[in-house]
Amino acid sequence: MADLSLTPEIGQWRKVLPFWVSYLLFPLIWASAILGGWWVLLAPVLAWYLFSLLDLAFGLSHANEDPATDVSALAGYRWATLLWAPLQFVSIFGLLIYVSHSAHLNFWEQLGLFYSLGVMSGTIGINYSHEMMHQKTAVERWMADLLLAMVLYSHFRSEHLLVHHLYVATPRDPVTARYNESFYRFFPRVLKQCFFSAISAERAMLRRAGRGFFHPKNPLLRYVVLQVGFVLLAFGIGGFAGALLFAFQAFVAVWQLELVNYVEHYGLTRKHLGDGIYEHVLPRHSWNAAHRASNWLLINLQRHSDHHYKPDRPYPLLQTYAPEEAPQLAFGYPIMAMMAMFPWRFRRFMNPKVQRWRKMYYPEIADWAPYNTATNPAPR
Repeated sequence: MADLSLTPEIGQWRKVLPFWVSYLLFPLIWASAILGGWWVLLAPVLAWYLFSLLDLAFGLSHANEDPATDVSALAGYRWATLLWAPLQFVSIFGLLIYVSHSAHLNFWEQLGLFYSLGVMSGTIGINYSHEMMHQKTAVERWMADLLLAMVLYSHFRSEHLLVHHLYVATPRDPVTARYNESFYRFFPRVLKQCFFSAISAERAMLRRAGRGFFHPKNPLLRYVVLQVGFVLLAFGIGGFAGALLFAFQAFVAVWQLELVNYVEHYGLTRKHLGDGIYEHVLPRHSWNAAHRASNWLLINLQRHSDHHYKPDRPYPLLQTYAPEEAPQLAFGYPIMAMMAMFPWRFRRFMNPKVQRWRKMYYPEIADWAPYNTATNPAPR
């Protein structure tokens, strides 16, 4: 196993601590459960609205760490992602125990509490899983699998690594939102297409290795075992109602994830070079956001242009880009995700930006219609 290098230097913590801000959600979620009433919605209100205000207060950050920094200097950053899975597990199933044995939360308060849990496990948990699935150590990949299983979306790992990163910003990628496509058309399409594309990608990997579908190395089998195990645990704690609450938070988490996916590549595409071949992925093929506070909360996920350009680069080393290198979002993900739920408003805001992006990078392309469908030749 690779060296985890998890002993941080003292001087590192000044830079690291802002990226631990998400951990404040754990005491908040428990306090809201104890207080009941409208307090059960405290966590998503803070995650969405407070960090939107903090983005205005703290502004943009264009500072870049040295991308050649050795992994041994990143220990404090890596602990921030590694510790999330056990604490999320304790919170989800601990709160299931709490609501199953507490009489002071009515049905709607319980629903609101698990809605808040879903916002947390989707906004933070899946994001941390995304970071760890790109890393090389077994412990980080296992933490990624556990986090995804807690939201019943384990196949996201296979789809993300084997499909999305390969075909991003092409019609072959289900997760690239098409120009003019509303989130409410995008969401059901992605749920269906990503599930089957993940299975297809893993089948192809197994075939190339000369293995059958039921070979122990097939991660899809691990996904099923983990997800069924968590559903059974929820049922054992709270019966049918407990399993439904667990499934509800999972749905909310996936909704949060796909809202972000929708924003990250909306309307962008790589140039089709002919014969099913597309240009290489460049920073221009993802929307970039340099908003300081929401990048603390989302561990630099908004530096998405660099993530697709260098997928295995750890989050503290992700680079931000100038507007001439990558398209820029006017707001951080919290505001953009909320805007995406109002299609007319989102299109009115984003479509002119996509049009400017097209003129800036691809003035030679006159007809963009083929790029908005899945009928173009598959990229190689």
